[in-house]
Amino acid sequence: MRRLLAPTPLLVLLLAACGGEQAQQQPPPPEVGVIEAKPANLPLTRELGGRLTGFRSSDVRARVPGVLQKRVYTEGSDVREGDVLFLIDPAPLQAALGTAQASQAQAQANYANAKANADRARQLAPQNYVSKSDLDNALAAERSAAAAVQAGKAAVDAARINLGYATVRAPISGRAGKQRVTEGALVGQGDATLLTTVDQIDPLYANFSVGVGELEQIRQAQSAPGAESIVEVVLADGSVYGHAGTLDFSGDVVDPATGAISMRALIPNPDARLLPGTYVTLRAKLGQLQGVYAIPQAAVQRDAKSAYVMVVGGDGKVARKDVTLERAEGGHWIVGAGLQGGEQVIVSGLQKVQDGAPANAVPWTPAGAQPKLPAGGETPATEATPAAESAEG
Repeated sequence: MRRLLAPTPLLVLLLAACGGEQAQQQPPPPEVGVIEAKPANLPLTRELGGRLTGFRSSDVRARVPGVLQKRVYTEGSDVREGDVLFLIDPAPLQAALGTAQASQAQAQANYANAKANADRARQLAPQNYVSKSDLDNALAAERSAAAAVQAGKAAVDAARINLGYATVRAPISGRAGKQRVTEGALVGQGDATLLTTVDQIDPLYANFSVGVGELEQIRQAQSAPGAESIVEVVLADGSVYGHAGTLDFSGDVVDPATGAISMRALIPNPDARLLPGTYVTLRAKLGQLQGVYAIPQAAVQRDAKSAYVMVVGGDGKVARKDVTLERAEGGHWIVGAGLQGGEQVIVSGLQKVQDGAPANAVPWTPAGAQPKLPAGGETPATEATPAAESAEG
């Protein structure tokens, strides 16, 4: 039977030294800056391309035949409803009115004679001084003469209306366009000749479209409590036009060529700075998103699968969370799905962590200036100031 030798003091020292080296080779968990994910209610915002059109557009046409005599207005100027724009030679129309008035006078004279004969026949009929047929003829002549008077009056009214059309007036208030026909041209011969157009440009329509896949989200956002629909025009220099519009129309028919749904906003334009036909960028707030998260952009990563963030769980280990991004705003990503309230999202130190490995979470303090925070809704956790975060630490 073998005897076990007791370890010598030298052997004990060697074993202790090896154990210390192994303990020193295991580094402590990396320190990472985190923010707490808190749900917030934020506007559903989309940046879309759109085209401006006039609120109303009216064609100004020659409604009677004649020679165009004069353009009264200044091209490109603002006109009021009823302002004179063009003059058509009224001489033929005045002659036609005179002819109609003469015919009416003749009809009235014939009616006076016919009425006198009919009255005489009515007085003599009871004494049988006139036959029944003569009475009927007198009454019929009276009725025919009365009808001729009415026809003459209608002809005079029509001639007077046509004479009024020789003075071409603005049908609506707006901006008058370019003259389409020069003076001296024969207009209104057969067709109603287009003379110019008048466009009402205050307000304006902004036409745009959204994908059919976004329609359900937009409907939910618009039905949320406190939701509002605001459409802003982003000018060419990047500034926002000073007058915000409202959503005016939403179609329910999908364009089979584009898979999009047409929408329209009404934009105030009191200073006439915006012009019809212009292609613009629209920033549309189409309701309110419920329970979304504003996460600093530095916390969001992407791979071939999806966008994701890394979180530190309650056990102190790092886990990956795939997220759905709504939009970027003010240095943050708006996360619509994939996170839960209270999760510790890693913002700094991402290069040090691995999925499933431990990490030491500390409150994140932004370096330098604080990024611009998302507008509207409740204040998410990422809106804490550096001083407040330092106090928490």
